[in-house]
Amino acid sequence: MVKAKYLPLISLITLIFSPFTAPSRAADPLPLINSVPTQPLKVQINRLITALDYLGRPLSKSDKQKLNKAFASQNPAQTIKTVQAVLDPHCLAAVVISPESRVKVLPGPAKPNLVQLGWRQFLVKVYNKAGVTSKLAAHSKQALPLRNSPQSAVPDRWMGLQMFEGRPLAAALSGINLEYRIIQIYSRDKGKRSAVLAFNVGQGTQDIGFRNDITLTFTAARSTPVKINLLDTDGKPTTAAFTIRDLQGRVYPSQAKRLAPDFAFHPQIYRSHGETLTLPPGKYHIKVQRGPEYYTTWKTINVTNKPSELKVKLQRWIDPAKNGWWSGDHHIHAAGCAHYTNPTEGVHASDMMRHILGEDLKIGANLTWGPCFDYQKQFFTGKDDKVSKYPYILRYDVEVSGFGSHQSGHLCLLRLKEQIHPGGKSKHHWPKLCLNTLKWAQKQGAVCGPAHSGWGLDVKTDKLPNYIIPPFSGIGANEYIVDVTHMVEGPNRTKVPAVDFMSTVDTPIVWELNIWYHTLNCGFRTRISGETDFPCIYGERVGLGRSYVKLDGKLTYDDWCAGIEKGRAYVGDGRSHLMDFTVGNREVGTKNSELHLKKPSTVKVTANVAALLAKNPVPHIKAIRKRHYTQKPYWHIERARIGDSRQVKVELLLNGYPVASKDITADGKTQQIAFNLPIKHSSWVAMRIYGSSHTNPIFVLVDNKPIRASKRSAEWCLKSVEQCWKQKQRFIPPNEMKDAVSAYDHARKTYKKIITQSISD
Repeated sequence: MVKAKYLPLISLITLIFSPFTAPSRAADPLPLINSVPTQPLKVQINRLITALDYLGRPLSKSDKQKLNKAFASQNPAQTIKTVQAVLDPHCLAAVVISPESRVKVLPGPAKPNLVQLGWRQFLVKVYNKAGVTSKLAAHSKQALPLRNSPQSAVPDRWMGLQMFEGRPLAAALSGINLEYRIIQIYSRDKGKRSAVLAFNVGQGTQDIGFRNDITLTFTAARSTPVKINLLDTDGKPTTAAFTIRDLQGRVYPSQAKRLAPDFAFHPQIYRSHGETLTLPPGKYHIKVQRGPEYYTTWKTINVTNKPSELKVKLQRWIDPAKNGWWSGDHHIHAAGCAHYTNPTEGVHASDMMRHILGEDLKIGANLTWGPCFDYQKQFFTGKDDKVSKYPYILRYDVEVSGFGSHQSGHLCLLRLKEQIHPGGKSKHHWPKLCLNTLKWAQKQGAVCGPAHSGWGLDVKTDKLPNYIIPPFSGIGANEYIVDVTHMVEGPNRTKVPAVDFMSTVDTPIVWELNIWYHTLNCGFRTRISGETDFPCIYGERVGLGRSYVKLDGKLTYDDWCAGIEKGRAYVGDGRSHLMDFTVGNREVGTKNSELHLKKPSTVKVTANVAALLAKNPVPHIKAIRKRHYTQKPYWHIERARIGDSRQVKVELLLNGYPVASKDITADGKTQQIAFNLPIKHSSWVAMRIYGSSHTNPIFVLVDNKPIRASKRSAEWCLKSVEQCWKQKQRFIPPNEMKDAVSAYDHARKTYKKIITQSISD
């Protein structure tokens, strides 16, 4: 997480930006550059636009339209002129770099307006006559030091100052003669404050005669406190996500310089009842959300110079927990990917807990992984973290990612008692064979499965199931094809499956489900669990992929994981629900999910189903249904919408194929649906709303015979073992090669035997 360490007096709720503003003071026009290579200019400006969007300070719709029109023009001179006409008014300064690499600075037309205890960002126009490719640096004697002593000791230092060098922008200048950079300025104080801003592109590049700096007088508007009055459906205080935008669509507080628990890669912040926001005077549209089980609430407020209150009463459309179905995300991270620039850090449990509360996610499995392992390992206890607030539980566990067996497939290890494999104190000595890691974890009673299952299993078809052999070249459920055939030693020397579950929802649905369907057809009992892999695959929020686990008693982390292991769960995006799935008299996840029939029979299949589709979805949500399944979001209720209706299809699956379906209206109401299903031979049965939710299977055994539902599936699995070996053997070290050869040989023999027992199809 990027930390503004020089701002110790800023509270976590007062990092606020003022918007881009039009010029209002007299200023000489900035130098107009007439000759610029348009192709690299377009690339740079498009990245700049993306950066401003990411930082929550987008250009206006009108500005974007003008730029898009200019980029489509066949007149290079007009393109160059329009770019400068649109962007120059947002520039606080212009930097001219002479052919000798000397820097001269000119004032820009943008109003030097700031906000107290908040950040503002401006553009800087760069005329790079020398074609330098070093960093553009900004300095000021009025800037607060990075590691600040008490602020009273530096009364003349009132501002925070930084050039934005993060992605999607390159850290250094591109070398073309025109580009624009982003400068970020913070004000500790209100009122008028002066500062001398200086720029350079390296030691010795300052121009003579003080021409490399300018003196500006800033005006910082006073921030106003807004107290949050936030109540849940039952009238009790709660926590939610607030996305705050002004009338020009700009986000508050600034995404550019947020401190945990606020994340710079989020437009939303998470706040609780009784807390306070600080906003500059103005009008704001506020979107309030609390996970997929709630309706979105919209508020408009006018902030004046006087303190005010924001009142919000949330409303649910469904509450599965009332019927014992508890939501959880088994794959989130407190460090990694979008979280930080320094991979040894990340954020703490209290920060992640706020996000779990704000998304109404009952269970959060916070997995320590490769880049952050040595720092984050300190938080593992094998117990619920002390920040947990029942029924919201946070526990630290492990993802084998970036170390050990990760090249053969990342592993989620839940309910661990010990977090480090014997033989060391960190991540550097772990086995390279997934199976060896699974043996260690299962022996201590862990619940284990591959992460982001679809990676490496990509195929060029949307058919499900399909019989194309994937490359097995990634970090998903690759070695799974081998490990699923193994029983290993569990606690008290019992024999347990090496793999308990497959992760779903965070990779393309065909790639995830295809391998699972084939192994189920071979008689294996792997369950599925929903995950987000926050903030790596999905950084938008925790809980985008969820499992809903049915528990008869009080919610505990251990029992929730046991529910994943037993398959007493359904998975999805939380916008549709397949509760109480039953075949005959067997409820999913009870008594091994087995229904025994003496002979072929017709059984009744039921479930309590609910879904919610917007009547008139906003354009970016509506567009989801037209995306290819390989484009995000991989699971979303909009993908299930039938045409332009408000209906979705509930499908009954037999051995991976839909055999019956019913259309339901996705109006948020729960209804029971039922099917009569003929069973001819031992099979597995499940339900799904394709693209949004999926139950775990119930295994129907006829005459006590094992499930051998498809000879083609068994043949697919055998060929997949060979393909996986071709890809993964290179990663196995000599000391584990014997184990690997034995593991793969066992899988080959198992599938060959299953082929001889399976039903031809």
